[in-house]
Amino acid sequence: MGGKTIHAKDFLVKEDTKVNLKKFNTAYTGKELGKEKASQLLDESRKELAENQSLLYAHNRHSVLIIFQAMDAAGKDGAIKHVMSGFNPQGVKVYSFKAPTSTELDHQYLWRHMITLPAHGEIAIHNRSHYENVLVTRVHPEYILGEQLPGIESVKDIDKSFWEERFKQIRRFEKSLASNGMVIIKFFLHVSKKEQKKRFLERIDDPSKNWKFAMSDLNERGHWDNYQEAYEDVLEKTSMDIAPWYVIPADDKWYARLAVASVILETFQGLDMHYPKVTKAQKEELLKARAVLMDEK
Repeated sequence: MGGKTIHAKDFLVKEDTKVNLKKFNTAYTGKELGKEKASQLLDESRKELAENQSLLYAHNRHSVLIIFQAMDAAGKDGAIKHVMSGFNPQGVKVYSFKAPTSTELDHQYLWRHMITLPAHGEIAIHNRSHYENVLVTRVHPEYILGEQLPGIESVKDIDKSFWEERFKQIRRFEKSLASNGMVIIKFFLHVSKKEQKKRFLERIDDPSKNWKFAMSDLNERGHWDNYQEAYEDVLEKTSMDIAPWYVIPADDKWYARLAVASVILETFQGLDMHYPKVTKAQKEELLKARAVLMDEK
């Protein structure tokens, strides 16, 4: 089981701590843990995740929201595909959030994320999330103007207090969800600029991967330092005990996937979940049903 090799606390951003992403090793892969071993441990973790998903559904007291944020080509899609493949698809929904539509912009920025939240017993995965509203918009504040907010007439109106208020809104939002039984796990897949360049070139040189590359990805790469600062702010301001952020080293895809699976599994195991108990009357009904079935010709 992956959790015996990797522990969630190794990647946890503790509440109210200063974050310097330069101090996080994007190439970390544990001690002598190669692709083959990581793949084996991931297979074991997937089986345990499937068992815990069944328990989550039967217990019907918690829902789970898993958030993935990262720079382009950090491996969000691959992590979702490989880690979640062990889940029953009936109980999991994956949402990939792109630039907001005109309809979405006519609502407050959390609206489109609220309507995709999981019900009790279910899991929702957000590939990008409400955090885009303090990441992409932080680097490109002109996008905020599209929200038609009162008092925001130009980029000059989007000052430090605006972002502080938005962080407060997000914290209140997540606290409300957690207090009503939602388990929130937030992953930042931390890839190096060097590794991103390598993956971009692979997408350009490999015809089967051409569709994955867009010039906009290269344009955003030009804002690398600004994004790193924005992520540091997000991690510092919104990692909470009830909705923690985990910084996952993402230069090695297999290690990143195993780390993600291990954190999710450890979180599941920390919940006080159990299958519904059968009452004496229900047990008697079961015995009667069994007797009827056994008497069938």
